[in-house]
Amino acid sequence: MTDKNLEQALDILKDRGIRITPQRKVILEYLVTQHNHPSVEQIFNGIKDGSVDLGIATVYNTLQILVAQKLVIELSNGDDGKMRYDYFGIPHYHAICLNCGKITDIFTELTFHEAEREAEQKSGYLIESTHVETHGYCPECQIKLGLTKINK
Repeated sequence: MTDKNLEQALDILKDRGIRITPQRKVILEYLVTQHNHPSVEQIFNGIKDGSVDLGIATVYNTLQILVAQKLVIELSNGDDGKMRYDYFGIPHYHAICLNCGKITDIFTELTFHEAEREAEQKSGYLIESTHVETHGYCPECQIKLGLTKINK
């Protein structure tokens, strides 16, 4: 499925007149295949294998292009204060742990496009993007902190 996702994302960029450089392709491929919500530094370190000429500024600039094209989203991670990035070609929402900062992808049958249309109709806004986060405690931190649903 990831090859198909990568090709679809590259086609979207081409259709929008954005040049596909080797650097952009390898960064996008990394994000499509990694589900760990990496920081800029993690992306850079994860792909600086010498297959393409890559600097950290190129990673930053490429991420901004991908975010502007709504193929990638930025996530604020309260744990270390660094921005995290996530491929968003398949809309989903995130559960973020209040204790350790872990970010978990939640895929659902609910459609973001329907929610955006309804929001536009009810508010009059021109919706540019939708991003949903839920905050709570991951299973590991629940155990570590001795939390249960009854304690809430």
